[in-house]
Amino acid sequence: MSQTQKTNWEDLVVAPEKVLEKIQPGMCIFLGTGAAEPRTLVKHLMDSNADNLQDLELFQLLSFGDAISIKELKNQKYRLKTFFSGWVAKEAIFEGRVDLIPSRFSRLSQLIASRQIPFDVAFIQITPPNKLGYCSFGVAVDVARLVMDQATIVVGEINPDIPQTQGNSFVSINEFDMLVKATEKPIYFQRWPIDPIFDKVAANIASAIEDGSCISFSFGPLYEPLAKHLMHKKDLGVHSPIFSDALMDLVNSGAVTNRYKRHFPGKSLASYAIGTPELLSWLDNNPLVEFQNLDKVFNPMRIGKNARFVAIINIRKIDLTGGVALHVGKGNVTTDTAEVIDFVNGAEISFLGYSIFALPSRNLKGEANFKISLGDIPNQLNVRESLDLVVTEYGVANLNGRTVRERAMALIEIAHPEDRAQLIEEAKAQKIIYNDQIFIAENAHLYPSEAQCKHTFKNNVSVRFRAIRPSDEQEMRRLFYRFSDESVYYRYFTPLKTMPHSKMQEYVNVDYGKVMSIVGLVGDSGKGQIIAEARYVKDPKRPYGDVAFVVDEEFQSIGIATFLYKQLMRLAKERGLQGFTADVLPANKEMMRVFEKGAAEVKATLEYGVYRLSIPFKQSD
Repeated sequence: MSQTQKTNWEDLVVAPEKVLEKIQPGMCIFLGTGAAEPRTLVKHLMDSNADNLQDLELFQLLSFGDAISIKELKNQKYRLKTFFSGWVAKEAIFEGRVDLIPSRFSRLSQLIASRQIPFDVAFIQITPPNKLGYCSFGVAVDVARLVMDQATIVVGEINPDIPQTQGNSFVSINEFDMLVKATEKPIYFQRWPIDPIFDKVAANIASAIEDGSCISFSFGPLYEPLAKHLMHKKDLGVHSPIFSDALMDLVNSGAVTNRYKRHFPGKSLASYAIGTPELLSWLDNNPLVEFQNLDKVFNPMRIGKNARFVAIINIRKIDLTGGVALHVGKGNVTTDTAEVIDFVNGAEISFLGYSIFALPSRNLKGEANFKISLGDIPNQLNVRESLDLVVTEYGVANLNGRTVRERAMALIEIAHPEDRAQLIEEAKAQKIIYNDQIFIAENAHLYPSEAQCKHTFKNNVSVRFRAIRPSDEQEMRRLFYRFSDESVYYRYFTPLKTMPHSKMQEYVNVDYGKVMSIVGLVGDSGKGQIIAEARYVKDPKRPYGDVAFVVDEEFQSIGIATFLYKQLMRLAKERGLQGFTADVLPANKEMMRVFEKGAAEVKATLEYGVYRLSIPFKQSD
């Protein structure tokens, strides 16, 4: 580019009215996307009564702003077409004033490059040119360059308040036919206040994300607290449609290094930025964040190149078979079916990747978000086969590889406690779960979440512990069948050969007011295999509990039983118990050693070939 070209770009600057004079009836106009909406040009377009501005088609990938007047859409001067049904456009789509073009975001670049949509005009928001004469698309790098290549009239709206972002964001000032100086500020989005319920949901999501994972992110009441709960993680990567203030905080915390990413390693990847002036200032020439086109950010194959990719999706409703409904209207900033499918597919392709679907158990009106069926609830997404984890403020349900019955039980366990009894009855009526399924209503409020912890044992074996749940029936059954005859006899004092549903569901459906049962799991959080269980049953006549343990033979002799014993003792004392009792066969020397290591006096008497132990707690224990 010559020096003359660098210095004379202001010769292209015109008043917005001059731009509108070039528009002819029936033209197709592309408007910059979302937070990159060229608000000055759009507002002049909406306010003008010029005769030539008739029967215009306005295309916008995402409509967040207030510049496109619903009133003008009503009088049919303009027709808005969009690829995204959320935010402002949703209500207008329902009313027939806005046209939705269903399309996967990963395919939009191909669709536009094919020129199936004949763009005549492009209104693009850009930064002022740098000393080399190049501008940045700023907060939205999606398909603007492709549109510019085919539009007859290309207009840049120069806004000094948007950041010069790194990545595939730069365009020569010479590629514009006209320039307009912005008189409107960019669209800013204030940070969401942290809601206590969403904070609990976010904490449970964070518990299911391992160090070294690559995550998707977004903007809204779920993601604001999520960043806070992820700050203790190590070497996270980011491959996300949206970059927000909360994600800025997460990067600044040091938890994000992008060290293990294969797609744009060392960089947080996004197509859009949504947030406050502080975020936009932070993004200006920030080398930590890479903005790329939709075909690089939304392509499932590219997403899947990142190992341990976790798609985090905020949903509105879910039914007991795994059907989900996304948010609508202003509750939906960025989560739409087109976006979700691409990122869920990417998680499926990713090595050790998975998807997390999260929601509060009830909505703001106190209505249940868990349904027996979604019925005609709008914005449904049929990805039952792709649901891995579902998270609420009450826990994490692993649906991957589970039967419909097992899914239903896992989901009921994380529904609101007051809604679970009705869900059980409805599920029985619909034959989703067994008609004889045990349900202890009081347990909904008694579940001992304080039993949850994590510990690393010998040989670097990491085990997560929590209280047993009804949905653990199948895993406990599998644990039983992994035992040798000797182990079964040590635990049950009888040579059991089978553990049918009727027996096992009684075992896993415990009354937490009388029984404490802790299971140990190995594997990723939210998933995993049960390898140990310990429980005590309160004596109805005195403040003692009868205690027993089982540990998978592959994981014995590394300290798991001793750890479980101490955890049971802690929980028992918190609930007013004064000691334990236990029956142990003389041949079970390993279990005797566990009790001896428990920091409490053990009194043993031999009766009928069985050691009967009495273990009073010390007051100082």
